[in-house]
Order: sequence, then structure tokens, then C-alpha cells
Amino acid sequence: MAAKRDYYEVLGVGRSATEDEIKKAYRKVAMQFHPDRNPGDKEAEAKFKEATEAYEVLRDAQKRARYDQFGHAASGPSGMPGGGGYDFGGAGFDLADALRAFMRDFGGGGSDGGFESFFGGGGGGGGARGPGRGDDLQVRLVLTLEEIATGVEKKIRVKHLKQCATCNGRGGKGEKQCSQCNGRGQVRRVQQTMLGQFVSVQACPRCDGEGSTVSEPCKTCGGDGRVSETETVSVKVPAGVASGNYIPLRGLGDAGRRGGPAGDLIVLIEEKDHDLFERHGDDLHVDIPVSFTTLALGGKVEVPLVGGETHTLDVSAGTPSAHRARIRGRGLTGLRGGKGDLIVRLMVWVPTKLSGAEKKLLEELRKAEGMKTPRAARSLFERVKDAFGG
Repeated sequence: MAAKRDYYEVLGVGRSATEDEIKKAYRKVAMQFHPDRNPGDKEAEAKFKEATEAYEVLRDAQKRARYDQFGHAASGPSGMPGGGGYDFGGAGFDLADALRAFMRDFGGGGSDGGFESFFGGGGGGGGARGPGRGDDLQVRLVLTLEEIATGVEKKIRVKHLKQCATCNGRGGKGEKQCSQCNGRGQVRRVQQTMLGQFVSVQACPRCDGEGSTVSEPCKTCGGDGRVSETETVSVKVPAGVASGNYIPLRGLGDAGRRGGPAGDLIVLIEEKDHDLFERHGDDLHVDIPVSFTTLALGGKVEVPLVGGETHTLDVSAGTPSAHRARIRGRGLTGLRGGKGDLIVRLMVWVPTKLSGAEKKLLEELRKAEGMKTPRAARSLFERVKDAFGG
């Protein structure tokens, strides 16, 4: 089963998009893939559903906050990770849900102009779209546990579109009104369907919605107003980040066409597995092998810490194997402050090679009264034996 796409990617907006920008982006995608405009097209139907599901999450402040923190792992009702989805008021989110959500916001009169306005039937042509914002870009940054524990500054190489210096992003000389859309940046298309006549409004293909063209395209950028460049940027990573967190670098995405503002560079955090420690939130877990004599008689055990230091742990006499000890404040620093704990599991170490003298000592130990099978264990063995008739 294919993994779900990022909701922001589905709608084509940045993670800092406003509610109005999210709604406008959804209108654009829904207009393109609505089932009434693509009868029998299962792929368009799936994209319409996908876009509506993304819209339903991002338009809701609480759902969006959960999604920003936990991604698709967020649950609906509880707001905690691990639930496997969002609460849409039923089992899953199907096409019927998508159509109801669409009709709720665009299906009747109101400030948005209703269903007819959504498909462009509302009359006026509207003005040119103007310079659009550039695309957001994503890069993955893999960090070690040691880097996460202290925070780190990393340099990353990014290939993105920058404003052309030759034409200052204008795409060339001789700017003039687009002859196809007459400067509006939009073109209208009338379509007859089984539901009647629909008038759609789309970005002008000649000027890409800008409303103007140039008579002499720039030779450096070919008229696009942007050129591809690779540069090195620095990103400061705070202590306590985790896989799935992201750091937005404003204005370091692709530049917009015709002098439009640049998008953002989204740095997605990935955490490399550690050979010794296992992370649970801000707490760290570690297994430490300890000799049987230390557990039986008590003693001291040196426990490693992230960064190379050690902590001396006192072990009480008679400590069982797999006992967990908590060392307060020796876990990771949290993103919101505070320190996690280090959970140490003491595991009895069993030697695989013994000398003759060692074997003799262990045999004597086994014969000792205190080393016999505990009464509770003997009782359990006897019950199992009885259950199997022997």
C-alpha cells in the first residue's frame, strides 16, 4: 500500500500557509479533479478525495496542529500519536465524505459565491494573478543521537531556482499585455456535462497566469526569470528534535516567477538508530550486562551516558535480572525544556567459557541451599507437570 503524501504537498502550499491560502489552493485542485468534471476517471476521483482529506485536516486548527507535530501518525479524538488517522466522524474518509465537504463550503450561496462561482460561472473575469510564490523544497537531514542531545549546526547543499540576475527576474524585455487572456491571467472554458453547463476558469497557458508576456526573452533564463543554482546553507538544529520534526528556512525554496516571492526550504529531521541507546521521547533506555554475583551481593555498575561520560549506579543485594533503574535527568533535553531520564535495565551476564576451577565453584554454588529453585517456581513446575499428565 502506497504511503500517504504530505497534506501540504497535496494542496501545493507551504507549511506556513494561512487559512485563506489553504482554501484557495483546495479550490484550485478540487476544480481540476472534481468527479463532475472528470466522469468515469478513477484517478481524478482519487486525487479529488486526497485533496479534500488534506483540506479537512489543514482547515481545522486542532487537526492541523496535530498533523504538524505527528504527521499521518496522529490520531483523531485523542490528539496523540499512534492512532493511525484523523477523526472524520466515521470509519475512514471516502468519496461521499469528500463530496459533502466540498458542497458544505462551495455548494451554495455565501461569501464564496457558491458552486457556480467555484466552477467559474459567477460572471466577472477577475484580475491577473500576478507574480506567484515559488515552490517549497524539502531536504532530509540525518542526525546522530549525540547531535540531537546537544543540538548542532549543519551545512547542507541545496539546488534551487534563484532569481535571474540578468533580467532581475522579469524574464526579458518588452513586457506587454498577454494577447490570449487580455491581461486577466485567466481563461474561461465552457463544458457541457450531464449536470448541465459548467464554466471553468483556469490560469492562462500563454502567460502562466501572469497577465503579461515579454517580446524579448532573456537569454540567460530563457524567459522564466529564474536560473538553477546550488548553494550551501546553514541550519541550526536545537537539542531534542526527533524524526518527523521539521525546520523551515524562510525564502530558501524556489524563487517565484516574474519576481514573485521565494518559497521555503523545509528541513525534515531523521534520527539515526544508536548502537547502544533506544529512545522513547526524551527518555533513553539502555541494557547493561551485570554479573550474577553483583546482582546477588550488591555492588556498583558503571553506566555509559550519551556523549562519552559514565554514571555510577548502586546495585542493591538481591536485585533480579531485567530490573530497571531510573537515573533522573540523564536522558535528552526536550524541545520545550526539561530533561528526560535514563532507564537502565540490568541483565545478568552468563559467561560462555569457564575454567575448571570456575566450574567447580559454580557446582558448589548450585548445591548450596540458597541456590535451589525457589518455592514459587517449583510450584509452577509442578502445576505444569500435572497439567500434562506426568
